[in-house]
Amino acid sequence: MPEGSGALALAKELIARRSVTPEDGGCQELVAARLERAGFRCEPMKFGEVSNLWARRGSEHPVVCFAGHTDVVPTGPLKEWHSDPFVPTLRDGKLYGRGAADMKSSIAAFVVAAERFVAERPRHAGSIALLLTSDEEGPALDGTVRVVERLKERNERIDYCIVGEPSSVDRLGDTLKNGRRGSLSAKLIVRGVQGHVAYPHLVKNPIHLLAPALAELARTQWDKGNESFPPTSFQVSNIHAGTGAGNVVPASVEVDFNFRFSTESTEASLRRRVAALLTKHGLDYAIDWTLGAKPFLSKRGRLAEIVLEAGKRHTGSNGELSTTGGTSDARFIIDICPEVIEIGPINASIHKLNEHIALDELEVLPQIYLDTLRALLP
Repeated sequence: MPEGSGALALAKELIARRSVTPEDGGCQELVAARLERAGFRCEPMKFGEVSNLWARRGSEHPVVCFAGHTDVVPTGPLKEWHSDPFVPTLRDGKLYGRGAADMKSSIAAFVVAAERFVAERPRHAGSIALLLTSDEEGPALDGTVRVVERLKERNERIDYCIVGEPSSVDRLGDTLKNGRRGSLSAKLIVRGVQGHVAYPHLVKNPIHLLAPALAELARTQWDKGNESFPPTSFQVSNIHAGTGAGNVVPASVEVDFNFRFSTESTEASLRRRVAALLTKHGLDYAIDWTLGAKPFLSKRGRLAEIVLEAGKRHTGSNGELSTTGGTSDARFIIDICPEVIEIGPINASIHKLNEHIALDELEVLPQIYLDTLRALLP
C-alpha cells in the first residue's frame, strides 16, 4: 500500500465529527488516542469553550511541530450540498465533507506521517509535536495564541513548524506560505444632521460628506510592498445609512473597511494616515479599530528548502513561497518558532458548498510530511 494510504480512513473519521467552531466534536480525543499509542505525551489545554491539544514525543531539540485546527466553518444551506457535509463521501475520485480541505485531511496526514516515522525511527533525534485548536475559524482568542503563551511561559520552543492550511492553488504543493499580511479593520461612523430631503439647507448629509473622503481612501497608495509582500490594500466591506424612508436625510453613515497590510506599513501608520485624511475633509466622526493580525515573514531557511524539495519529489513540480491570502494561526506560532511553512491541500473548495479533497492529494500529502521529518530528525 502507498505510504499515505492510512490518511483516508482517519480523514473520514474526523469529517464525521461535527466540529463547527468553536466545537471540537471529539476530533482531538481521537487524534490523541492515536498519538499516545505512538509514544506521544498528549496534553489537552482547555481555554473557555475552546479545546486545544499539545502533543509531543521526545524532549530534545530540534522540535518539529505540525499545527492545525479541528474546527470548521458552518455548512451553509444543507439542501445545496450533494451529500451530507458530516457524512464523508467518496465520489469521482474525491472525498467530500466539511473540513475535507480545511483542514481535517491535513491533520490525518500529520498523524499518519508521524506514526510511520516513529515506526521507522523509534529512537529518532529531537522531538515531534502536534498543536491543534478548535478556535481557528472563530475569533482565535482562546486557541493557538493561548497555547503559544503557555509554551512560552514554560520556555518550550519550536524549531520548525509545518501548518497544514490549504495553501495549494492549482495542484498540490504549487504554493507554500512563509508569511501573511496583517489585517486591520475599522468601523467608521460619520455624523451629520438628519432632516427632510426637501429642505437641504436644514440638513447635513453624512453620505455626501463622506463620499470625497471615501474616494480618496480608495485611491491612496498606502505603500509599494516589497519583494515578499504585495502593496497594502484597502477595501470597504459594508456601508449602512438611512431610516428606511426615501424622504429622510440620515443622521449618520456607518462604514466597515479593512486593510491587508505589508511589512512596509504598521497599524500605527495606517491609523495615523486615515485620521489625517478624515480630519482634512472636515468630518465629524468616530472610528473603532480592530487589529486582526500583524504581518509576519518566516525566513527562507532549512525548513522551506526541505519542504520545497519534498514537494517536488512527490508532485514533480516546483513550489513557490507566497504571503498572499488571509490570516492563519502561523501568525501566533512565529512568536516561538523561527521557521514556519504552510503547506496543504488545494484551496479551491474551502468554506464552500461541497468542500472536497482529491484522493491523490490525500495519498501524497502524508509522504511530503514524512520526508520532512526524515530530513529534519535523522
